[in-house]
Amino acid sequence: MRDRNRFVFDTNTIVSAVLFEHSKPGQAFRRALQVGKVMLSPTTLEELTEVLERDKFDSYVTPLEREEFLEGLLDRAMIVEPSETIRECRDPKDDKILELAVTAHASHIVTGDSDLLVLHPFRETKIVTPEEFLKATLEDTSE
Repeated sequence: MRDRNRFVFDTNTIVSAVLFEHSKPGQAFRRALQVGKVMLSPTTLEELTEVLERDKFDSYVTPLEREEFLEGLLDRAMIVEPSETIRECRDPKDDKILELAVTAHASHIVTGDSDLLVLHPFRETKIVTPEEFLKATLEDTSE
């Protein structure tokens, strides 16, 4: 059974949220933290950390701000070790997102990646864009 308050964000969506706070990914990420839990695995956390360390982001957000973001995320996110190997995505690098969502019983994967979006829904997990996530979570709170 899916937990309607557990959410998986792909790395690119989280990076967009960090770099562009008021963007749709930024709004969706903050919304997820307000209404539920962002789920991470050791593998997705490692990838996010590696990407955020890239110098090319220095003109958007300082290294210190990125470090503080990661520390805050670790305080608020739930880390889960995937218990199942999945080979379903046409981009094998994205299978780790599916593995995390299945193990965490996530209700949503939030992504802009078409390789993941074409799998919607995956098992019982909805795969949506940041805009679709915002709309769905706003509707949930108005019920």
